[in-house]
Amino acid sequence: MYTINEIQSLISIEIEKEIALINRNEPKNLYAPIAYSLTMGGKRVRPVMVLLACNLFSKNIEQAIPAAMAIEVFHNFTLLHDDIMDQAEMRRNSQSVYKKYNQNIAILSGDAMSILAYNYLLKYNFPEASEMMKLFSQTALEVCEGQQLDMDFENKMDVSITEYLNMIQLKTAVLLACSFKLGALAAKAPEESGNLLYTFGLNLGIAFQLQDDLLDVFADQSKFGKKIGGDIVANKKTFLLLKALELSDDQTKFQIQDWILRSEFDEKEKINEIKNIYKNLNVKTITEDCINKYYQTAIQICDQIDLPGETKTELIDLAQMIMNRDH
Repeated sequence: MYTINEIQSLISIEIEKEIALINRNEPKNLYAPIAYSLTMGGKRVRPVMVLLACNLFSKNIEQAIPAAMAIEVFHNFTLLHDDIMDQAEMRRNSQSVYKKYNQNIAILSGDAMSILAYNYLLKYNFPEASEMMKLFSQTALEVCEGQQLDMDFENKMDVSITEYLNMIQLKTAVLLACSFKLGALAAKAPEESGNLLYTFGLNLGIAFQLQDDLLDVFADQSKFGKKIGGDIVANKKTFLLLKALELSDDQTKFQIQDWILRSEFDEKEKINEIKNIYKNLNVKTITEDCINKYYQTAIQICDQIDLPGETKTELIDLAQMIMNRDH
């Protein structure tokens, strides 16, 4: 089995190759932002998931590289467009693409990235290829559905935690689930194993997004790569906010809703006030407990995959790495 570090190195080499190829393309104003977005780093978690899942069933993980590239390029496309919609000026401690170039260029470059992602999958010509394309297309559509729900929730005051969990499953978790299953399909793994990996990824993905919500409020700014409190400023209906509204007395609930409804405010003051409410209501610990619930479910599903325990060691290590991240 390859280690996570070895897979990360392999992915980095492949991405560098793609960046070099993309930079040769014309027009520059279309392709340079794509190359830039891919140079912004990150842990490359999703392509690692693809190759790791493939490696569970095959020593030849190179066969999963096109699927891994499809996932990574598509993921970065979603980040590019997310930053435009959220007006987020920073991504991974660098200027977001629309801020470095301009909004129109970023929109078009993002569109091109989504098309390039599909091109990687077209490199497959075995029977499982159609299943891979179908899964990828369904996942792409679900990610868009999740993003729209996320935006709809910004102007909706009565979002339930159940609705929120469904939204993050679509917006975030399905792409992790897809990553694992694409790797299994590339390796021609048994169908049941691929389906278990998908469900493993769904639960891990929900835990991952809940962790992201938590970090947005409580992370170290220097490590996080984005402005702390961005979700609070944007009135994002995160698990933390919804749980705070659920637990609040009438006075505290009014205070939260007042901040949400204000059109003009001092950002630092709003972040500090909402953060203090979270602390008083023990929302941080409650969120951590919810994260652990989904993580433990993922581990239980992993145990059901019909492979020797030692074969799944790197898979468990990856899950632990995701849960132990501080940025």
